[in-house]
Amino acid sequence: MAYRPSKRTKKTLFGGGAVVVLAGLNAPAALSFATEQYHAYEIAQPEYMAKFGAWQDVDIPKEYRTNAIHTALLHTGKVLIIAGSGNKQDHFDAGTFDTVLWNPKDNSFKKIPTPEDFFCGGHAQLPNGNLLVAGGTARYEVLDGEVKRAGGGMRVKNEDPNKDVTVKKGTKFRSPSGVEYVSRFDVTVPRAKREFEISYYATGQMKPWKTKTTAAEARVFVEAVAPGPQSVATDQAQYEVEGLTGKDADNVYGLAEKITMDKQDYQGIRAAYEFDPKAEKYVPVAPMKEARWYPTLTTLQDGKVLAVSGLDDVGAILQGDNEIYDPKTKKWSKGPTRYFPTYPSLFLTKGGKLFYSGANSGYGPANKGREPGVWDVEKNTFTKIGGLNATDQLETASSLLLPPAQDQRFMLLGGGGVGESEKATPRTAVVDLKQNSPAFQAGPELPQGTRYLNSVLMPDDSVFTSGGSSDYRGRGGSNILKAQFYDPKTNAFREAADPTIGRNYHSEALLLPDGRVATFGSDSLFGDKNNTKLGKFEQRMEVYTPPYLYRDKDKRPVLGDGPEAAAADGKATFKTDHPERVVKARLMRPSAVTHTTDVEQRSIELGLTKDKNSVTIAVPKDHALVPPGWYMVFASDQEGTPSEAKWLRVD
Repeated sequence: MAYRPSKRTKKTLFGGGAVVVLAGLNAPAALSFATEQYHAYEIAQPEYMAKFGAWQDVDIPKEYRTNAIHTALLHTGKVLIIAGSGNKQDHFDAGTFDTVLWNPKDNSFKKIPTPEDFFCGGHAQLPNGNLLVAGGTARYEVLDGEVKRAGGGMRVKNEDPNKDVTVKKGTKFRSPSGVEYVSRFDVTVPRAKREFEISYYATGQMKPWKTKTTAAEARVFVEAVAPGPQSVATDQAQYEVEGLTGKDADNVYGLAEKITMDKQDYQGIRAAYEFDPKAEKYVPVAPMKEARWYPTLTTLQDGKVLAVSGLDDVGAILQGDNEIYDPKTKKWSKGPTRYFPTYPSLFLTKGGKLFYSGANSGYGPANKGREPGVWDVEKNTFTKIGGLNATDQLETASSLLLPPAQDQRFMLLGGGGVGESEKATPRTAVVDLKQNSPAFQAGPELPQGTRYLNSVLMPDDSVFTSGGSSDYRGRGGSNILKAQFYDPKTNAFREAADPTIGRNYHSEALLLPDGRVATFGSDSLFGDKNNTKLGKFEQRMEVYTPPYLYRDKDKRPVLGDGPEAAAADGKATFKTDHPERVVKARLMRPSAVTHTTDVEQRSIELGLTKDKNSVTIAVPKDHALVPPGWYMVFASDQEGTPSEAKWLRVD
């Protein structure tokens, strides 16, 4: 069926009551009112919607409204909306963490118990259909000038080879001069490593055993008990751990790294969970070795997941300590060492390497790890890709693998300067990795410089882009109420209906199985053009219905019964009453998006054969092109009108 938003327009100014309304307004206000009312009238007309599409607000009961920081489409057709503490310090302090499950089919909602603060963590789709969620917030930032107590990293050493030692949150560390610091988190220090040495006399006789013990260590953030600069520690010293006696007191001690009154950044957590879409709950798995805040999780061709970058447990950006999650063992192992700024956009390519578009979301120096390129994860080599302009404006840019994925063409859209920069670029660029010496080529410009743009792959091979702002976090009332489609074949934009809700930082958009696009979130720094009022998190959701759903609903392709999983040869057959309507099919991976970063979505061209009452699709067998997992199958007609999706598992 075609999804036609209810017409929410009031009577237009062309009715008899218009004169009375205008009489009470001054001329400029009357003109503005008239313009707005005419626009509302215009966009509600069938002809307009058939050309540009239409937007509709989602009715959300008050108890389910939340700060959408992360969203992911599950193979049940429902959307997981993760807030965690939702960028609200009071929620963090109270341990109030939020997740909401939304069913677009009947617009129902469900609260999900949330065991950790997943705010600003990472996520990836797993082969079994679960969503891996890892990292998040251990501590909110404290800005320059607001730091009251010196803080920093304390290395806790354990010289006991017989047992691990856990130092609980709230434990005090005391310096030789009596200054006390308190740990802000639990930390477990492994037992010391004992090595045995054997050597021989010249005669060949064995010497007695010799042992060497190497202390193990773990790091924890500590804060001075007393406020003020007198607790700043710049010289290394050994710290006594409160509450330990005897040999434990000798074996376990602290070594301060750097305890200062400097700004204290957000700190990450090690926790990892799988969200089970069938049980609709979080299931704990082994934690990461490194704490991560603002990490990217990228699916590899074998279904494992690579966790990259992030701020660690003391708020420092990780210097390349990456790790790999195995969904079979539910454990992490060491990955290749390579530095990236936080939330780097890393995409799996056809050869199994990762393409880094240069897009990222924030933390890290402006002159390190910002250049696009191809990362060979196996060899741990990186080949830079040139040709890009406005290279100083890659932060908060959007990027994606253009459809179909077989073409291996990647697009970069918009972006801004590092940090709180006012810079924003309208630049788009496309790179073809099939070329011998790939380089970015300029694409059509966006209507204006845009940060935080959301870009969504569509079943008709177009790219839908919407929202964003022309300044940092919508500052100065800079939200952009525009949307457009990019056509990869013509390398051009075409206009779409304007959204009514601004979206900037902490906003998301994703494709729904019915062919619509849902948009969420936004976290403006200020609420007015003059930057005098603090902004509020945007909790409204808006759904865009593309023009293809305003065509003749009776002629829309329909896929009927079919298998749950593709066969060993990659084929799957679906019933349909009108196979003649189907001219192409696409396999589309569901999104998992946050901070303008969505490295999951991809659209794969499928082989297609038909008989009198069914269509058979053929999935490519290359796992670097089609990573294992659940996908949506869309069948489209000659005009590009897609069917509703059928879910299919690819092993």
